[in-house]
Amino acid sequence: MLKFEERFDAWKVLGEKLAGFVNDETRDSDEWSMSLLQKVNVAVHHNGWFEKDQVMHALSEWAQALSESSLNEWVGRYSSAHFHSSSPKRVGIIMAGNVPMVGLHDLLTVTMTGHRAIVKLSSDDNQLIPALLQGSPILEQVEWADMIKSMDAVIATGSDNTARYFEAYFGKYPHVIRKNRKSVAILTGEEDEATLKKLGEDVFRYFGLGCRSVSKIYLPKDFDLDRIFGAWLPYQDVVQNNKYANNYDYHRAIMLLDRKEFLENGFVTFKESDVLSTPVSMIHYERYNDLDNVYTALAEIRDSIQCIVTNEHRDDLPAVGFGQSQSPALWDYADGVDTVEFLKSSSSV
Repeated sequence: MLKFEERFDAWKVLGEKLAGFVNDETRDSDEWSMSLLQKVNVAVHHNGWFEKDQVMHALSEWAQALSESSLNEWVGRYSSAHFHSSSPKRVGIIMAGNVPMVGLHDLLTVTMTGHRAIVKLSSDDNQLIPALLQGSPILEQVEWADMIKSMDAVIATGSDNTARYFEAYFGKYPHVIRKNRKSVAILTGEEDEATLKKLGEDVFRYFGLGCRSVSKIYLPKDFDLDRIFGAWLPYQDVVQNNKYANNYDYHRAIMLLDRKEFLENGFVTFKESDVLSTPVSMIHYERYNDLDNVYTALAEIRDSIQCIVTNEHRDDLPAVGFGQSQSPALWDYADGVDTVEFLKSSSSV
């Protein structure tokens, strides 16, 4: 098992290599970068949602997350005991494939805390993470597996349906099982066009497939939705993606047939609803009279929400700024479950 300093340095080096790669400084000059670029192209061909600019954006986010300063701040939030396990465990990781490399954080956490990762990659995203780790010392603590078995703990990510199977199969082990969550935004009416444009990043990045993608917006009673449509015009190319366009056409047609009221601008539909979950290409909105009532209502469904895009800081809710929902720090844990703490407690089981 690698020592902590070796693990830290290995992930830091990966961040440095990624920084050079995304800045186009090394893509044609070293074997690792050329191999990664080839795997990026394979992933784009394999998964219609993984357009190249989306994959490159995810790589850029990871280059920042794995910078020395980011790693230091993350590690500094814990005692040294969290990263020096006296009894290393075999931790199964079942990764999702909705967003490029969405399971990398779990792999980082398991290896950095001194455990061995038994990784079941998603069939939708099985190229990028192995390519990232090619030649890395971290691979000493990683096993790629078609089936998770002989493990001491499990971290699994999936839908509400798959979560039920995970619970039944892995319930006897210490586990973190993630289900569907959604993200929302709250507007006060004071936002300028630049802020509303940033909100488009929270909505359209990864085509709205991530749990941090905003699917519902809370609006003041008299807010003019044309302001949002105008600010979001720079994102209209999302409809050039065949999968996104098919979703847009299908759900628009269903609403027309059902005589549902909705608004549209050629690449996204708006429907008034109190429901959080939406299909790809659709945003739900809900108007309010009292902002405090919105926060009270969201607090009551806290377990269904990944993050809240708002300019108001809230200690009791997972608030992020406009344009920031898709850029979580290493300490912004999915579903609010601190996996470092989970692994520390699991080590004593």
